[in-house]
Amino acid sequence: MIYLNGDFMPIEEARVPVLDRGFIFGDGVYEVIPVYSRKAFRLAEHLLRLQHSLDGIRLQNPHSDSEWSSLLEQIIAGNEHDDQYLYLHVTRGVARRDHAFPKGVAPTVFIMSNPLLAPPAELLAAGVAAITANDNRWLRCDIKAISLLPNVLLRQMAVDAGAMETVLLREGFMTEGAASNIFVAKNGVLLAPPKNHLMLPGITYDVVLELVAAEKIPYEVRAISEYEVRTAQELLLTSSTKEIMPITRLDGKPVGEGKPGAMFALLYRLYQRYKHNVMRGNLPTSSPDVS
Repeated sequence: MIYLNGDFMPIEEARVPVLDRGFIFGDGVYEVIPVYSRKAFRLAEHLLRLQHSLDGIRLQNPHSDSEWSSLLEQIIAGNEHDDQYLYLHVTRGVARRDHAFPKGVAPTVFIMSNPLLAPPAELLAAGVAAITANDNRWLRCDIKAISLLPNVLLRQMAVDAGAMETVLLREGFMTEGAASNIFVAKNGVLLAPPKNHLMLPGITYDVVLELVAAEKIPYEVRAISEYEVRTAQELLLTSSTKEIMPITRLDGKPVGEGKPGAMFALLYRLYQRYKHNVMRGNLPTSSPDVS
């Protein structure tokens, strides 16, 4: 079951006009929200990020947080899997093709659910490969825009190389992955790139930093040079659907010892503990406290 512009229906019945600005211009934003045991994970933070994206493209939010929550609850209930990931999609709506914003047009709102599958145990045990590439995207990567062609092309570079992800570099510094945030671990310190207009502010990124702060694990949020990426003892990727995964090969060369390291093992354990506490109702779905 999906939701489209006020109606719930099977996805096979969904139709969007060809003059929708999402189709014509990629004029819209989206959000992806993991669901564990039928509970949306960090919903408040995801809706806040959605609001940031909508503000970034000057599109009024079509729903209040409580309305979004109600719609999402109905989508979760209407689909069979306990663990899901929700996809929200908001465009500027249907209008004649003109670059200027149309007036008096209702936005298009689309929500669907897919099964959320945990990363395979063998990938967590062995780690995944990544490549590097020049970050040639636009300068508002903090907006979760549906116009993802640059990310698609960069991610396909990884697929063509038999890798999981592309680590993006801009003017000698790392920004993020094509579809993830990237962390560096060196000498027991976790390094995270700062939130700015060159990276998407990841929800899992936030959880990781909250967990390391609570556990008093040394960390730094700062610009990370390409040299630090290439000489890292560990590289980690995070996203709402992949959670935390170790990168053990970069551009065909081993990262550190070429196997998942101690920082990954610790962060993975902390994340799973936090997630399971949330699922059991022992913690709120936002603002973790694992001390």
